[in-house]
Amino acid sequence: MANKETNKLRITLVKSPIGYSQRQKGTVTALGLRRMNHSVVQADNPVIRGMIRKVSHLVEVEEL
Repeated sequence: MANKETNKLRITLVKSPIGYSQRQKGTVTALGLRRMNHSVVQADNPVIRGMIRKVSHLVEVEEL
């Protein structure tokens, strides 16, 4: 498994979490997103996918 290249996801915050629950704000922060149109690259794994699913209305995701 060490030789297998892991897939990556580019996650971009496209909508402000202001007005949403503290839990959703925390999820956005945990993904590493700080401000509008900020993008981060994360490994594609079930944990990150679950976080994205919870804030899917706030983020845009593309596979790299």
